Amino acid sequence: MKVIKIFERAGVFSENKDVAQEIRLKEIIPAFESQEEVVLDFEGVDAATQSFIHALISDVMRKYGIDSLDRLAFKSCNETVKAIINIVVDYMQEGMGIKTSED
Repeated sequence: MKVIKIFERAGVFSENKDVAQEIRLKEIIPAFESQEEVVLDFEGVDAATQSFIHALISDVMRKYGIDSLDRLAFKSCNETVKAIINIVVDYMQEGMGIKTSED
């Protein structure tokens, strides 16, 4: 299992898409290719932008499908971060032709 501590890379307000892209390319995708589960630990992160979360997980979902969420866990998320993650996941599911719970 690969644990990625977002605070150490992106700080209390995670907004830098370049950092998210680097995490995705250098850590998440290689872990997925090795069949590892990935934990994105948001401890210490007060907020994240939608563009940060999108850059972090959208290509993973495109490449590995909706089942990628079974191997991707989000840990220590406050309500603000959870809401942003849910927005991005719902958006990606709609784009992949998957009905969301609101449909």
